[in-house]
Amino acid sequence: MLAQTSPWHAHAAQRLAATAAHALTPPARMEWSTHRGLGPGAEILGRNLRGKHLLELGCGPGHNTAHLAQHHQARATGVDLAGLQVHRARSHYGHIGGSTFTAGHALHHLQATGQTFDAIYSVFGAVGLVAPELLLAAISRRLVPDGVLAFSVPHPGRAGRHPSTDDQPREDHVTLPNRTRRPIDRWEFDTHRWAPHLSRAGLLFTSAIELRHPHLDPWPTTLLTTARKR
Repeated sequence: MLAQTSPWHAHAAQRLAATAAHALTPPARMEWSTHRGLGPGAEILGRNLRGKHLLELGCGPGHNTAHLAQHHQARATGVDLAGLQVHRARSHYGHIGGSTFTAGHALHHLQATGQTFDAIYSVFGAVGLVAPELLLAAISRRLVPDGVLAFSVPHPGRAGRHPSTDDQPREDHVTLPNRTRRPIDRWEFDTHRWAPHLSRAGLLFTSAIELRHPHLDPWPTTLLTTARKR
């Protein structure tokens, strides 16, 4: 029921209503923002990803998971809460060797799997949408020593907003393809607040990159953070 009432289910349903899912060629680049070509690509997950086990929390239609499997020969798994998103991902990229798509809640998947990963990442996905004290600890347990966590979230200062001053989520919204908006709760931290949460989970903060479109927005739109398993 949670998955079917989520905005991500509605997003996928609207996409499928407009265009039937079909096989695609994986994109040539990994994206961390809604604007293509901004910032780094897959290199922040590691210099050589061949054969590495990677996990995406909130894979949506599967573009990044498929890119990593196709262009870096990684063993990439994408997890998404909405079964319809997983259906889209499998329809798009089920033919790509090394890619796997699974429906489930990110936290529950991490708690249930016995597998460990060389890198775990989230692109406007589960990180920021699930309580950090729970999700980051679960991520840490599933990373190999020195494994990488990388996640991008909407920048807490986007459009003149201000970062959270406490550890509570704030109301935000998701804009669907038909331009309607659905409310969601989001943890809108800046780097100074993410760093101690990472540390408490056994992860060492390593970098933060602010991404902004050079022509469309005067404020940074995306915060890209990396950390390593201690």
